[in-house]
Formats: sequence, C-alpha cells, structure tokens
Amino acid sequence: MATQDALRELQARLASQLEAAQSAPQGRSWLAVECRGAGLLLPLSEAGEIFPFRTCVAVPHTRAWFLGVAHLRGQLHGVVDLARFLGLDLARGAAAPGWLVALNPTLDTQAALRVDRLAGLRREAQLRRVEPTAAAATTAAAPGADTPRPAFAGACYQDGGAGRVWQEISLAALGVAPHFLNIAAGE
Repeated sequence: MATQDALRELQARLASQLEAAQSAPQGRSWLAVECRGAGLLLPLSEAGEIFPFRTCVAVPHTRAWFLGVAHLRGQLHGVVDLARFLGLDLARGAAAPGWLVALNPTLDTQAALRVDRLAGLRREAQLRRVEPTAAAATTAAAPGADTPRPAFAGACYQDGGAGRVWQEISLAALGVAPHFLNIAAGE
C-alpha cells in the first residue's frame, strides 16, 4: 500500500512538473533518466507516457536488448532495454524493476524504453552544454567498438549544481535508426 501511495505521489509530482515545463517559455526541456548509472536526457516533446515496468511478453529470436512486447493503455509496444541497447556497463546493477518511457505517439513508433530510474525534469536554463567525453560518447553508441557517434546521440550537458554530465538522446532519431528497428537476432 505504501508503494502505491509513493507511486501516485511520484506520478502527481512528475505530472505537475511536466505541466509547468510545458507552459514555461524557458527553451528546451528533458525528462532525465538513469540507465546503469549513466544520466540521459530524453526530450519532453518526444517522450510519451511513463509506466512502472512490471512485465512484458518475450519475443523469440530477437536481440538481447529487445525485452519483448507490453500492453500499455490498450496498445502493444515493443520494449527496449535502453542500457543494453546503448551498450552501457551491464556489470553496474539496475534498479529493478525500473520504468518504461513510451515514445510520443507522434513519432509513429510503438516502442517503450526501459530505464532504471527517473531523475526528474531538466530545463535548458539549468544546464550548460559541454563537449562529449569519451565516456559520454560510448554511452550513446550502439553496441560495437569504434562505431561512430550515432545520429540519436545529441549534445552533452552538465548540471549547474551537481556537476553531473547528461547525454541527450533524440527519441525521434532513435525511433528511425536502423539498428533500433532491426530487432531480429543474428542479423
């Protein structure tokens, strides 16, 4: 019961922050999430609903990062483990079970990204753009060494207070990336 109350409180807080962010003319806004300790920024205009991750139906013969299919608000969504897709350090523990961030329906991609933790909202005024570090560059790279920085890897930003570096991920570019769309194993 306490978990449900905490979830309702988190959803209400995020909803009010989202509403305030959408009405504020302060430039770009992002949903900040964490995957295996990496900080990622998902553009609010490209993100859809957020759901607690409970379960999904596995699909055979798919890549390890494709977790399966979930029924979200009456529609089927392909569920991608964002940490695995990005090739993040899987030795770092995930906060189980995590969250699903659906892509905005306007992107025409029925997908949801599994993330470890929601870290709130960030506005452009709160962040300072920085050059990508080697760690940030690999954070946003599809699996494979020496791969060029993918189109969905946006700018890197640093928090004004904490000094943490965040990597922007363009969900619009991710949703059309060939590697993201090719879920078949062994191809």
